[in-house]
Amino acid sequence: MTNQEIADILLLTASLMELHDENSFKVRSIQNAGFQIEKTEVALFGLSLPELEKQDGIGKSIAAKIVELSQTGKLTELETLKLNTPEGIVELLDIKGIGPKKVKTLWKELNITCKEELLESCKTNAVAQLKGFGEKTQENIIQVLQFVMKQSDKHLYGDIEALAFELERKLKADISPQIQLCGDVRRMMETIDCISFVVPSTDFAETVSVLQTLSYLSEDPAKSGLYRWRGAERLKNIPVEIYLTTAEKFGSELFKHSSGEKHLRLKSPSGKTFLHLATTTAFATEAALYEHVNLPVIPSELREGYREMQLATNNLLSELITDADIKGSFHNHSTYSDGKHTLEEMAKECMALGYAYFGISDHSKSAFYANGLDETRIARQQAEVDALTISLPGIKIFKGVESDILNDGSLDYADEVLKTFDFIVASIHSNLKMNEEKATQRLITAIENPYTTMLGHPTGRLLLKREGYPIDHKKIIDACAANNVIIEINAHPWRLDMDWRHIGYALDKGCIISINPDAHEKIGLQDMHFGVCVARKAGLCKEQTFNAWPLEKVSSWLASKGK
Repeated sequence: MTNQEIADILLLTASLMELHDENSFKVRSIQNAGFQIEKTEVALFGLSLPELEKQDGIGKSIAAKIVELSQTGKLTELETLKLNTPEGIVELLDIKGIGPKKVKTLWKELNITCKEELLESCKTNAVAQLKGFGEKTQENIIQVLQFVMKQSDKHLYGDIEALAFELERKLKADISPQIQLCGDVRRMMETIDCISFVVPSTDFAETVSVLQTLSYLSEDPAKSGLYRWRGAERLKNIPVEIYLTTAEKFGSELFKHSSGEKHLRLKSPSGKTFLHLATTTAFATEAALYEHVNLPVIPSELREGYREMQLATNNLLSELITDADIKGSFHNHSTYSDGKHTLEEMAKECMALGYAYFGISDHSKSAFYANGLDETRIARQQAEVDALTISLPGIKIFKGVESDILNDGSLDYADEVLKTFDFIVASIHSNLKMNEEKATQRLITAIENPYTTMLGHPTGRLLLKREGYPIDHKKIIDACAANNVIIEINAHPWRLDMDWRHIGYALDKGCIISINPDAHEKIGLQDMHFGVCVARKAGLCKEQTFNAWPLEKVSSWLASKGK
């Protein structure tokens, strides 16, 4: 059990205690411990009571709970709370905009015990009548519920990728070495609802018979058939589908199940659509299919009907950005604001990843909830950067900040402070309930600020959790192009923002893109990979990627932008 899993259990315990009106001091104590454990580097699972009590922020009571989790895998206090709480209530606690107190009001006064009942009560205006709610809160709940319920069967690509690759490895050993991932995982879609495979077979019934014996899969006979096996991965209960075909048609089937609908509808150089080609002709490999129409193999993640033909016909597929092309990392946080690791630790981790430069950009002062930096602490951090420049000659550290875009579009500091940074990531974190006109103008005002270097997560979306505020993407991109502002692809699996579907227009306008991990701890730097995945979907090449440039070019550009 990881520290994050321990913290999640404690935070849920605190929420349920608050729901049941237990001692508020005890609730806050458990909450604070959960927050502290999220930032604790020492692995707590399995430590003895005396060892745990030595850790910062962990008293005797919390230490005893962790020992219980280590020994039994459960927390008796939490299990008792769950027994006294309808199962759907726990799900309601995850809804943004309502905390335990409001959930309790909904439960006790309207007998609401699940999302479906809450949505129905909102639609009949019952929720708005409750004390502490009102029509605005009710409308927000409706929007969040409709979004979350629509996404309920989906998973983040970042949560599924490793599991899918491991499942492929097992199936290659147990079914066929030729079995291959396809579907949304192979296309690197940002959210996934199923892990799909294609397997060549000479005896479909025999292959299905073997699949039915695998301990790590469970079959759904009602959804399975002669040419498709359907079931789930047992551990996480994620749907799995396996398409069966012959070796002669393997390439055709793999192609059809690894391409987006728009790519399939594109006309190939033969004059026929790719779908027609794959359906009427048997190809043993995808390479043979593309060779048939005199094209190089287009990577599956790029097959979306946007820029792939342009890249393929201009021999630019080899220039697509890769993980190996990344030379540095911008938009990173440290313990100066809400990060888990120190500035020095984050810089050293970038060195370990082989990066030549590291841009620190902790939160600005308006982000009080994230321990944002006031002017005094900015000076202190910049002095530390100067010192680390001497003690860590193997990496260049750029002085930056993630400056909040305020409600009027201005940045969070006076010009005399802004000019002390090497770069500034401008992002919106507050007052997210905006219409398109307001959000677009707010962003454009920030983009036009001469100190803005990068536009951070432009829509503020959290995949599967929160829809982004609406913006006119073309106007935003045009403003970035006109003001020489870099557009961020925020690589955090929850964000992946700007959406890859809009990057092509940005590239056509000559914008520079930076893939930024928004890392709040050392392991968060590895999220860069997920940003690269969606950047490849967008057709981003390494020359168009700011943090794929060598240090000298990055330094020169930042210096020029500053002037």
